[in-house]
Amino acid sequence: MTRALLEHRRRLADVLNACAAAAALWAGFLLRFEFTLDGYREMLALALPCALLIKLVVFRGFALGDLSWRYLGFADLKRIAWANLIAGLASSGALRLIIGAKFPRSIYILDFVLSLSVMVAARAAVRLAFEKHAEPARAMRTILIYGAGAAGVRVLEEIRANPESGFRVAGFLDDDARKRDLRIHGVRVVGCGAELATIARKHHVEEVLIALAAASGAEIARILEQCRSARVAARRVPALAEMIAHRVLVDQIREVRIEDLLGRPAVRLEEHEIQARLAGRVVLVTGAGGSIGSELCRQIARFDPAALVGFDQGETALYEIEREMRERFPEVAFYPEIGNIQNRRRVEEVFEDHRPESVYHAAAYKHVPMMEAQLFEAVENNVFGTRTLAQAAVESGVEDFVLVSSDKAVRPANVMGATKRLAELVCLAGARASETQFLAVRFGNVLGSNGSVIPLFRRQIAQGGPVTVTHPEMRRFFMTIPEAAQLVLQAAAMGAGGEIFVLEMGEPVRIVDLARNMVLLSGLKPDKEIRIEFSGIRPGEKLFEELHGVGEEMLPTRHAQIRIFAGRGISREAMGRGMEELRRAVESRDAAGAVLAIKELVPDYNPSSFVLRRALRASAVVA
Repeated sequence: MTRALLEHRRRLADVLNACAAAAALWAGFLLRFEFTLDGYREMLALALPCALLIKLVVFRGFALGDLSWRYLGFADLKRIAWANLIAGLASSGALRLIIGAKFPRSIYILDFVLSLSVMVAARAAVRLAFEKHAEPARAMRTILIYGAGAAGVRVLEEIRANPESGFRVAGFLDDDARKRDLRIHGVRVVGCGAELATIARKHHVEEVLIALAAASGAEIARILEQCRSARVAARRVPALAEMIAHRVLVDQIREVRIEDLLGRPAVRLEEHEIQARLAGRVVLVTGAGGSIGSELCRQIARFDPAALVGFDQGETALYEIEREMRERFPEVAFYPEIGNIQNRRRVEEVFEDHRPESVYHAAAYKHVPMMEAQLFEAVENNVFGTRTLAQAAVESGVEDFVLVSSDKAVRPANVMGATKRLAELVCLAGARASETQFLAVRFGNVLGSNGSVIPLFRRQIAQGGPVTVTHPEMRRFFMTIPEAAQLVLQAAAMGAGGEIFVLEMGEPVRIVDLARNMVLLSGLKPDKEIRIEFSGIRPGEKLFEELHGVGEEMLPTRHAQIRIFAGRGISREAMGRGMEELRRAVESRDAAGAVLAIKELVPDYNPSSFVLRRALRASAVVA
């Protein structure tokens, strides 16, 4: 809004407020003197300009001219009430001085009540007129709002303020029995979730909007089951973190997503800290074409880096993220670089060409069963590739180096976890021996990432089942792809070097529960319309993952959702000797020697029987 238009609106508001104040004072005199002003006209003529002048000054001070007439809320009513109270007290004092004690004191009270009533009534009338004028001609969709708390009330207010959304609210649902039959803004709490099927038939409900800000994953799953039984659709009102960049809530009502079933709040960034760390810097992301690496590129681009270098050996994946970056962040200089982190010459070329100041290392082989059968490739990529990158980072003067690690590095039971733990030790050793700040970030399973169970379950459901789960008690920690990338950035901004960070991810989720909830999200009934089968634990898998091991102390940070694990490392000399033994074993294709070398560096490593059998068989063949 231009300054001239704003001032015009304020002047118009002054005129309307003056009319309301004058009408209130005049009506006050009429009521006080029983609708006859004989003998009091001179007093009214003297009081009116004085009271108007004072009230207009006070109303301007309270910025009543800036209040929206269309969106009248409780905060606006409080401001109008306080403005009238202060204006009434100030004008009564002035009139007492000018007219004296003969001015009737009851008029002060009448004037306040009438002035406040007229101003509020005028604004309410304008709001009603806007809402009636905006009422759409198209058919309305009958809905119930699940949750009669603050979130549900806000949804109702937004729907009424935006009738073009096409919703007609038939009532609230709430499981708190004390709220039953309450009326909120004229809408009744018609029952609880267990009664949904009956209520839906009675009111011809087509959809349920879930407006529960702190609902657990189990609660969301239960509501989905109730909606499925009642044969109504279910959608979710987003949490506050999703609404920050948007004004209109009803535009963000969305389908229930699998991450809603995690049962914990999403991670929130301290963006000013990350901005200070990334703005104006050259940043290198390895594995830039993968799930985590590509999301890191998207997140980093928001913080105005001087340049962003995407390093990946996959041509197609790198091309896709380059195209996306050009479209979404044209102001960010993005440089795609193809190469393998195991190729020292290529790595040094990239560092020499771009001189990155920050490195985010997400390139890794991470598929657990596959890596059990690919021991040498896992070591060469996850361990020696990380070492090559770390050495190049130190030599080129990189300021901070962040390793994307895994919860499978804790007391590892598989090759993938053991190699990620070795990568952590490489970084911890680098932190003690250089000016570069090395740190690591451990993740649980990432929802929807390449190789995760979510895409597999979706394909199996689309094919009509069965959905295969390895074991009924298999549990994992889960996070979303954006959360994973945000945690990396937050940890880099907080780290001083040598730390291992992890997200506070709540309770681990049973994989079979995740599978059943995905079937529910598809509108089908688990174990009946879609069968769930158990295929058995695969090589290298554990029933339960951990986030820290023996000897690692969990320490809080200033970020409520992030912890630091301070654990034992390994001396630089011992690390060097162990890495050389491991290299000799890998180069000679000595599987047993490689397992022993890993075990020497990572005493907690408990290799699977599958790996041990392959190692012994390979050693027998070599012998």
